[in-house]
Amino acid sequence: MRLAGFGVTVRFALLAIVWGASFLFIKVGLGGLSPAQVALARVALGAFALAAVLVVRRRPLPRDPVLWGHLAVVSILLCVVPFLLFSWAEQYISSGLASIFNATTPLITMLLAAAALPEERFTPPRVLGLLLGFLGVLTIVGVWHGVDVSHQLTAQLACLGATTCYGACFVYMRRFVSPRGTDPVVVAFGQTASATVILGALAPAIAATPVQLDFAVVASMLALGVLGTGLAYVWNVRIIAAWGAANASAVTYLTPVVGVLLGVLVLGEPVSWNQPAGALLVVLGILAAHGKLRARRATRREAELVGR
Repeated sequence: MRLAGFGVTVRFALLAIVWGASFLFIKVGLGGLSPAQVALARVALGAFALAAVLVVRRRPLPRDPVLWGHLAVVSILLCVVPFLLFSWAEQYISSGLASIFNATTPLITMLLAAAALPEERFTPPRVLGLLLGFLGVLTIVGVWHGVDVSHQLTAQLACLGATTCYGACFVYMRRFVSPRGTDPVVVAFGQTASATVILGALAPAIAATPVQLDFAVVASMLALGVLGTGLAYVWNVRIIAAWGAANASAVTYLTPVVGVLLGVLVLGEPVSWNQPAGALLVVLGILAAHGKLRARRATRREAELVGR
């Protein structure tokens, strides 16, 4: 049992590292590929890795055309559009900053879920979490400098557009995909395979620029696709099964830390004080929205009463 628990802990650590490093891999890949080429390589390699997992596990693909239609929508919201947006954005902003914006996904998901799903109504903790998260985004952007319409601001808005797509996708999946009880790995393969087909069809128009491949670019794309978009999803499914969704979601707090550290250590990216400060507000917003800050205060109060 202890070995099994250790294995889950190792997967959790690897997941945080791989997902946090994804933004570094994108930045390195852009050294020889266009944003659309990075997105296409990512989903194609991810689909290949997940296909290998399905073959090893002997999992059949779904035959329901309606489900495949839903997976096509999921692929657009979860892969095609956000991967293009993040890749484009990292031409103008650091990989660490992109990873920080990615951490807003849980809060945006909560906002969209409250609007679309009756059972996900607003509560005081969620409102507090959204307010903290919004303040965090304003801090990251540095609104006190004024609004300067530039590539950097547009890139930051593109990152928020990507996380909005993630949030919309999670709501869509909860309504149309999750009730079907399809194997999560099959769903992951379906969305990456569909995204590969869509981006492949668009490639002549958006990804026909020359490429400059070297070891760093190829290695980054392999890591981004096979690990970050493929096997990491399998690890996440196993972590959820072992720890539960709430505990597994703690990886959200670690990925921006990993992303910023790798950007600084590997690429020498600068970090201004408002970026980690804003990220901290976003994380506090996530904790508040899930009622964890209130739970911690209650636990501390109980301890004080026991001490008396």
